[in-house]
Amino acid sequence: MSYLLHCRRDLTGLESMDQCRRTLEQHNWNIEAAVQDRLNEQEGVPSVFNPPPSRPLQVNTADHRVYSYIVSRPQPRGLLGWSYYLIMLPFRFTYYTLLDIFRFALRFIRPDPRGRVTDPVGDVVSFIHSFEEKYGRSHPVFYQGTYSQALNDAKRELRYLLVYLHGEDHQDTDDFCRNTLCTEEVLTFINTRMLFWACSTSRPEGYRVSQALRENTYPFLAMIMLKDRKMTVVGRLEGLIQPEDLVNQLTFIMEANQTYLMSERLEREERNQTQVLRQQQDEAYLASLRADQEKERKRREEQEQRRQEEEAARQSVLAEERRRRTLEEEKERKSECLPPEPALDDPDSVKIVFKLPNDTRVERRFLFSQSLTVIYDFLFSLRETPEKFQIVTNFPRRVLPCLPTEEQPNPPTLKEAGLSRSEVLFVQDLTDD
Repeated sequence: MSYLLHCRRDLTGLESMDQCRRTLEQHNWNIEAAVQDRLNEQEGVPSVFNPPPSRPLQVNTADHRVYSYIVSRPQPRGLLGWSYYLIMLPFRFTYYTLLDIFRFALRFIRPDPRGRVTDPVGDVVSFIHSFEEKYGRSHPVFYQGTYSQALNDAKRELRYLLVYLHGEDHQDTDDFCRNTLCTEEVLTFINTRMLFWACSTSRPEGYRVSQALRENTYPFLAMIMLKDRKMTVVGRLEGLIQPEDLVNQLTFIMEANQTYLMSERLEREERNQTQVLRQQQDEAYLASLRADQEKERKRREEQEQRRQEEEAARQSVLAEERRRRTLEEEKERKSECLPPEPALDDPDSVKIVFKLPNDTRVERRFLFSQSLTVIYDFLFSLRETPEKFQIVTNFPRRVLPCLPTEEQPNPPTLKEAGLSRSEVLFVQDLTDD
């Protein structure tokens, strides 16, 4: 048993041993049915043991064009046959009459338990299991699911659905199952051309279908297909039919309704093509919409970038104007704070000629006792002087420390800097640096 479970688990693809056991028990340890049901689940088809909550398909049984074929029981032959028939007729009539009266009365005492379907899949699987125990495994492939699921699959796949209602107590049932349904000719024909659903009318699911199809006698077969967009009964076969006759009748029904099935297939193909075309058009529209949205996004980004560049340029111009105005104000303030120029005959005066970067010359007198900062402020106050500069002597070449630093917070005086009474100093532009 453990080895069998491992094999089943590998084939069904289930990791849990308990889940594998439950799945196989649901299918009465039929590995083919379990694997098929598992593959259906992986393809998105609901499991037959977890039916969808949607309403079952309604089958049209009122079509006046339905083909009906009834096989009558053979009439008695000869004197002996008629004698036996006439002798048994009163007993048979009495038996079935009393049986019908008993069943009718029993309905008032206890409702028919078949009227309440609680486990439709269990009813079908149980019937298949009992059928195989009695007639063997050589039979048409039974659909292991509910009647509604079989109808849905037949409609989705545009296939014929053959329904067999099994009357356990009928005198012709055993002969039909052994000598007709399980023959190689019949099972090959059914397996290659249609879906096959069966159930016993003694079980609630089979009884429910029996109430819908309203059979008259057994064995009973109904051919169902999609016709005029409805699942419709297009053929009814009742009575003990022989294998060759059954194949011929099913072939006749299929050929008579082939145009409807082809029409449904063409119509579905057209709908699918229309749906594909609409989907392609929607995709093309969405692609065009996305392209337009992308163009609009880029256009807005470019506009925003231009606006930001223009704003940055405007801010730069404003900043430059503010800087220049601040510089002019600073120059004016420095000019106003300069000490007065000493007289020509002042013995402490120093005459300095400044050579500006634009080759202009500026001359002014200062006092030996004044700081080099005064020289710097004077030059800074001039319009021709660059914003940043330094003052350099010619021989020897050195830069005058006119501005305070951490090492020398108080710049030296002109005397301390070693300037003579007449000097020529050069103004070096440091703006680019």
